[in-house]
Amino acid sequence: MTKVIGLDRLNRKLALLPIIAQRKIRDAMEDGAREIVAMMKSLVSVDSGDLRDSINWTWGDAPRGALTIATVRGRGSRSTGSENTITIYAGSADAFYGRFVEFGTAAHTAGGRFAGATIPTIPASPFFFVSYRANRKKVKRRITQAINKAAREVAGGG
Repeated sequence: MTKVIGLDRLNRKLALLPIIAQRKIRDAMEDGAREIVAMMKSLVSVDSGDLRDSINWTWGDAPRGALTIATVRGRGSRSTGSENTITIYAGSADAFYGRFVEFGTAAHTAGGRFAGATIPTIPASPFFFVSYRANRKKVKRRITQAINKAAREVAGGG
């Protein structure tokens, strides 16, 4: 039987890795979400300010009716609402039109309660997904660096 010198110390360090890594990953995810939200708010067209003010991020699910940019789940999360799930969103009861601003609308005649009303074409004014695409590589890189930093800290005894 071979004895590995320092195995107990190594096992203690490895036990710390998930705790330290999760903290650093969450911090990196929050920083990335704040950057994406800031860019979205700077790009969105403002009339009343309701849509701009509805843009935000949260741990877990977005508010009902919000347009969700992406949901990033941490390891082991199977559904939204988890403490390891971050969601970036836009829209609210007052700013239900975020989708119309992002994607635009085609001219059409309304039905139902607004029967006969002619709705003009509204050109798309992207602010949502363009912000995500512009920042996703940087955010992913930041999360990878957080994982590597956690591993270095644990290996170094921190």
